[in-house]
Amino acid sequence: MKNQYTFQNSLDFAQQCDQEDLLRHFRSKFLLPTDANGNTLVYLCGNSLGLQPVQTKEYIQQELDDWQKHGVEGHTDAKHPWLSYHEFLTESMAKIVGAKSSEVVMMNTLTTNLHLMMVSFYQPTKTKYKIVVESDAFPSDKYAMESQLKFHGFYPKDGLILWTPRKGEETCRFEDLEEILRTQGEEIELLMIGSTNYYSGQHFPLKKIAQLGHKHGCKVGFDLAHGAGNIQPDLHETGADFAVWCSYKYLNSGPGSLGGCFVHERHADNDTLPRFAGWWGHNKDTRFNMRHDFDPLSGAEGWQLSNPPILSMAAIRSSLDVFEAAGFENLRAKSEKLTGFLEFLLDDLNDDQINIITPRNKKERGCQLSIQVKNADKGLHTALTKAGVISDWREPDVIRVAPAPLYNSFEDVFEFVKRLKSVLE
Repeated sequence: MKNQYTFQNSLDFAQQCDQEDLLRHFRSKFLLPTDANGNTLVYLCGNSLGLQPVQTKEYIQQELDDWQKHGVEGHTDAKHPWLSYHEFLTESMAKIVGAKSSEVVMMNTLTTNLHLMMVSFYQPTKTKYKIVVESDAFPSDKYAMESQLKFHGFYPKDGLILWTPRKGEETCRFEDLEEILRTQGEEIELLMIGSTNYYSGQHFPLKKIAQLGHKHGCKVGFDLAHGAGNIQPDLHETGADFAVWCSYKYLNSGPGSLGGCFVHERHADNDTLPRFAGWWGHNKDTRFNMRHDFDPLSGAEGWQLSNPPILSMAAIRSSLDVFEAAGFENLRAKSEKLTGFLEFLLDDLNDDQINIITPRNKKERGCQLSIQVKNADKGLHTALTKAGVISDWREPDVIRVAPAPLYNSFEDVFEFVKRLKSVLE
């Protein structure tokens, strides 16, 4: 599916698009990186680390001030009381991932949450123990799944099934996943798929995957590290059992910030599910009466472990407030046009060295395009960096660029392709 826009390859056209962009003023709400001379860099790396909202410093300072003023009493007396701080994030986060508020909680980090979810939803037997993942999943996911297999006494080489692109292709076909389930479904316990692949940028059909997995008696989970804040995963409607994500990429919450977790409402009060429990998942009414047995909260909150880091949550709240003001549907509309413009400009180079491995169908991708450059090495990325472009290099020959609709402009995209052309020449 080609985009429906009519583009022109000119700076004037890019600037015209920016003038007509209803979200253009949100760029000023972010701090844009500069070079040693104070020149603004072309930053297209929100898929690795989102930029800092201007107001984040204020949000964090408020918590520092309340800590100074109240000490421990800040848990109840702070402007935004710390005891319930995670609840200030829930509604906005639920909108972004398409879930009910009771299904979402911000806690821990992504891989920690993945392990916690597999404790509950990966329950292997001697005959049904395998896990399916896309072959080029982010390494941390693979490490987590391999370690879970080992923990349960299985060999990762036997237990981990890779959903692999066909020879000569870079993206996965759904019909190949169907074949895996048709031939090995009785042995598969869990489908654990990245919603949007970090390397290729391919966005998978989540609802179809969830339905396929459940049809064969498997649990289904998604890693939204490259999905949350980028695409609309509609988690509740997919019917997935769980999902996990980070918040420092498209959600702009700062390096190493907290992750998020989704647990479908059908599991909200299932006390037969095993879990690694902690006191913050305990009934709020009796949490501070230390003599009670564990009484899990209903919904995703019941998987919490510890009281959360407030300074990190303040940064998340800052970013989510920007998302709320922009409206996620508006962001997706701009993102499709912005990435479509990038695709058009790359195609217009007519350069045989360049191959876009991300799907052309805008419904099968988010804002990222992965650009394969024939016979390139990391020297190309280094040259781009010297030319004032912040992008991401992935071995052996791919540059990942992700124009984020909150702060990237059409002129950013035009400048990137112009500088790429210069470096290639």
